[in-house]
Amino acid sequence: AELVRGGRNRVQVNRQRLGRTRELLGVMRVTVFSPDDLVIVKDGPAQRRRFLDDTLVALATKYDAIRLDLDRVMRQRNTLLKQAGGRLTDEIALTLDVWDERLVTVGEQLGYARATLVARLTPMVVEAYDQLAGVSAPVDVVYEPDWRRTGLAAALAAARDTDVRRGISSIGPHRDDVDLALNGMPARTHASQGEQRTLALALRLAAHRLVAERTGSTPVLVLDDVLSELDPGRAAALLGHLPDGQIVITSAAGLPPDAHPGRVIEIESGTVVGAP
Repeated sequence: AELVRGGRNRVQVNRQRLGRTRELLGVMRVTVFSPDDLVIVKDGPAQRRRFLDDTLVALATKYDAIRLDLDRVMRQRNTLLKQAGGRLTDEIALTLDVWDERLVTVGEQLGYARATLVARLTPMVVEAYDQLAGVSAPVDVVYEPDWRRTGLAAALAAARDTDVRRGISSIGPHRDDVDLALNGMPARTHASQGEQRTLALALRLAAHRLVAERTGSTPVLVLDDVLSELDPGRAAALLGHLPDGQIVITSAAGLPPDAHPGRVIEIESGTVVGAP
């Protein structure tokens, strides 16, 4: 990979230049955890959907195509609903039937994949959280959108009048959420920031472990300035439970005593000043 100042970056795999970022999927798996990952727990549903879908893509690149198909169908359906202007004519209903059929196909696929992923991830999240926190705490990861109980086709039919009136799709995997709870309480509103950060890290480490086990290829683990955001106890616990494989740790505040890196590279003002 070549990063070009003032120009387009260039990436080659086996000396073949790649034209699109998507072509890198499956070539080199990487798990990245940064302080920004706190949004997985603290922010809205979109961040948790993205976490699930990114993990699915790391497991199998076919899920990237499914995700793109869903985005395309949703754009077309929402455009149609806006054009309807609140009136369900026969022509609008007929076209909606077409897009709903496609939405059901791709939506059911993605919903099943997300549910299966959450079922596999949850025990790994619980284990990772206990290791990082140093205490056992009930952790719940729940993905149960209402439309999966009735089926997406029935849910879309029931919501059609509402969707036409509002001019937007109100039901489907694009609006799903994942409930994260600690000690039986929603982590987003009732957990401390330290607990939220620990849960976000546990989610990333669990996904890393699942991808390594399922694909037989351990991703490179990148901890981007994470240690400075953890208290000494959690930082030591993280270092003591790092998974096998290649790990890259960045830090703006130096490394704690428990870190034993194979190599240290120091960068000052954008220049490498130490590379033993």
